[in-house]
Amino acid sequence: MHARLNLFGDPVAAAAVKHVIAASKELEGATLPSATRELVLLRASQINGCGFCVDMHFKDAEHEGESATRLNMVAAWREATVFTDAERAALELAEQGTRIADAAGGVSDEVWANAAEHYDESQLSALVALIALINAFNRMNVLVRQPAGSYRPGQFD
Repeated sequence: MHARLNLFGDPVAAAAVKHVIAASKELEGATLPSATRELVLLRASQINGCGFCVDMHFKDAEHEGESATRLNMVAAWREATVFTDAERAALELAEQGTRIADAAGGVSDEVWANAAEHYDESQLSALVALIALINAFNRMNVLVRQPAGSYRPGQFD
């Protein structure tokens, strides 16, 4: 299986991807817990059906010490008992932020208020940017049918 387009080979696509990656790197210094970050990235990627990003964020989280149980439960986080209230709030924000087209009102005030109970303004800013960026990555990869399964942690460092 091959991608429809090499996102790094075409100069226009490469320039765009470079900027999305640079924006993503800016978030690495945020005070958002890394576990929360990876859970959000994984959940949005699952919703969007982006196999490449699901593979990447599962493996990155596992490499950082996240348990297989928690990673396997991300898709069913509402019924899972392995997530903190803060993580659950971030996952709900990620879901509503990813499914904007499915809800006329976008992210509800209730979901935002719940996230704001667990995260300060800087962390909320990081979550908003993270959700927007992973959705951009997911859409690019799904559009070009980026093959999944061969990612190695640290591959893009």
